[in-house]
Amino acid sequence: MEFTHSDISFSVIIAAKNEEENLENLFLSLERQTYPKDKFEIIFVDDNSEDGTFVTAQKYADRFSNFKLIKAEHKRFPAKKGALDLGIALAQFPFLLFTDADCTLQCNWIKAFSNKFDQNFDLLLGFAPFTFQKTFANHFFCFENLRTTVLTLAATRVGVPYSGASRSLGIKKESFVKLGGYSKTLQSLGGDDDLLIREAVKNKCKIGFVEEKESLVFSNVQNSFSDYFVQKRRHTATSFHYLLRHKLVLGFWHLLNILAVDSVLLIPFFPEAGFIFLSKMFCDYFVVYSFQKKFNYKFSFGEIFFFQILYECFLVFHFLSAKFFKVRWK
Repeated sequence: MEFTHSDISFSVIIAAKNEEENLENLFLSLERQTYPKDKFEIIFVDDNSEDGTFVTAQKYADRFSNFKLIKAEHKRFPAKKGALDLGIALAQFPFLLFTDADCTLQCNWIKAFSNKFDQNFDLLLGFAPFTFQKTFANHFFCFENLRTTVLTLAATRVGVPYSGASRSLGIKKESFVKLGGYSKTLQSLGGDDDLLIREAVKNKCKIGFVEEKESLVFSNVQNSFSDYFVQKRRHTATSFHYLLRHKLVLGFWHLLNILAVDSVLLIPFFPEAGFIFLSKMFCDYFVVYSFQKKFNYKFSFGEIFFFQILYECFLVFHFLSAKFFKVRWK
């Protein structure tokens, strides 16, 4: 079935667990959406929170004409997938949008997805940067977010999408049903985004990226490197379940970049290796400099140079950590 812009209505589905303190920014940003209020509903699923998430969400229900609030009881699937599945079952509109409870949406978020779905896409990914703050850890986390997003954007543009952020993701409901929902993504407790994309690729769905202005979804990042390492271990463990062709492409790409960084060690023996290292640094600097304004980031020259090296080193660390240590989930 084809839709025109005026026909597209959305069910915005949010699963939340212990997010009481973050809900104000989320709901205020949903109120500010430029999309017609009668063209979207909000389905909020409290995933057995131990704080006041459910009560706080109730306070905002009257601000929206179409708001459904439920508790995640009797889930078919574990963890976040189960909560989202309950929300999807209640969706009355033909297009699904997903974001997280700790997010702040720019005003054109829904409108931008509508414009892109009007081009007959099955699944769409959006930009989901972190809030830029004045700490070393935050700057690095934002840097990695930018590098990862640019890579997923490039992969999607060339026809090999493999990942996206569940904080900004949309899919036709009929396509979601065709994929079997989350029933084929249970190899990992997480990965409700990446493994769903994997199934969409296997079923030859049309996948695109939303790049319109004022369509970003911001969220706060971890406060410490220890939390960051735990999260990256979870994400990397999910990547073990990617399609083989995606593993090969990503493995080749990351190996190439790691070798380019390591080439600096060969300069005393082969001065020509310096050209490889400098070329790597220049290309990465150009990419970061070109995209950072779009993400509301602002890195110094020294940060870009240092973070590039740290980023490649941490890729190896995350892989080994996910491979040989237990993954912790919420």
